[in-house]
Amino acid sequence: MSTRFQIARLGAQGDGVADVDGGHLFIPFALPGEVVTAAREKDRAQLLAVLEPSPERVKPACRHFTECGGCAIQHLEDQAYRAWKRSLVVHALKARGIDAQVADLVTCPPHSRRRAAFTARNTDTGLHLGYNQAFSNILVDIEECPVLLPTIIGSAGVLRHLASIVANTSKPFRFLVTATASGLDVAAADCGKPTEAIRRAATDFVIKSGIARLSIDGEIIVEAVKPTLVFGTATVTPPPGAFVQAVAEAENAMAALVTEHVRKAKRVADLYSGCGTFALRLAANAEVHAVENDGPALAALDRGFRFANGLKRVTIERRDLDRRPLTFKELAAFDAVVFDPPRAGAEDQSKQIARSDVPYIAAVSCNPVTLARDLRILIDGGYQLKSVTPIDQFLWSPHVETVSLLEKPRKRR
Repeated sequence: MSTRFQIARLGAQGDGVADVDGGHLFIPFALPGEVVTAAREKDRAQLLAVLEPSPERVKPACRHFTECGGCAIQHLEDQAYRAWKRSLVVHALKARGIDAQVADLVTCPPHSRRRAAFTARNTDTGLHLGYNQAFSNILVDIEECPVLLPTIIGSAGVLRHLASIVANTSKPFRFLVTATASGLDVAAADCGKPTEAIRRAATDFVIKSGIARLSIDGEIIVEAVKPTLVFGTATVTPPPGAFVQAVAEAENAMAALVTEHVRKAKRVADLYSGCGTFALRLAANAEVHAVENDGPALAALDRGFRFANGLKRVTIERRDLDRRPLTFKELAAFDAVVFDPPRAGAEDQSKQIARSDVPYIAAVSCNPVTLARDLRILIDGGYQLKSVTPIDQFLWSPHVETVSLLEKPRKRR
């Protein structure tokens, strides 16, 4: 049964929020100020019709919008969209009692994302490749995607054919595609154990189609050319399926903020360093100690350093920082700390940093909520929050990156 609702505001996931019965009802694809009809299901509802549209409602950029679950908010005018995404950081900080000046959102242009986590499935009607429908496991075949680099979406037919070759299961499987400087890097997972026939067919197709590399469940099946990423003056070949910042322009913006903040440091600790996104840039001006629990990623960083020219010393340490953070005594050896943890944040590591006297801290995060928690720890430990910059690299989604820069005044001897 449909009911009329007045939309009061946007929620953190991009849903319209209606205040009803003393609670909140979340209605995807509705905007503040709109009157809509929707079919209610507990605390969510399915939008049926927009009776009174918002003046900020615009035509979505993609034909798959509302069906594909990849984007949440293509229907919101650009300036309002930027203000909403910035507000996600503002509200998270205020919830922790942090009243900070938050910079304007560093924007992300369409057709800029270099990484796509597709779902693929082999069926009686052929191979389907795309994204899951919003709030379901139904796979939506993708014919266009205004978020992705043209290099990726323009290769959809090639990727679909490759997925059909490696599919040795009727279940959905992951098909991760990264556009690198030397070609597409494809990492399939859970597609079934490859037979010798699959290996041969996949190898032939990859070489003929110009794909750089294919891996299945972490095993490299064929590497026609090493996929490469450039971090500053260093070139890195990431391991199969490795974490990579989604948009190169966003990565550059984050790196510029971080390197400028720690420019006076002679020794920098780069925690959760991954393949070297920050470490290999920072090494142009300072000695860097990179700490990461992912062994292959750390090895890729080390190789990138060893083959680069003009960098200062980079040392590496494999360590699970969530279980064994660098202690405040260990941190005494550094002039600056950079940390970029997963979405869960770096609570225990932040507690150790807060006890230290490291003068410069750069906190990079993809989760405003855990970032705010970690910043509260650092501020309570004597750090001053100098700037907070939200960066959009997940266009039309509720995800936002943030670079926060802190300083602690040096103690007088």
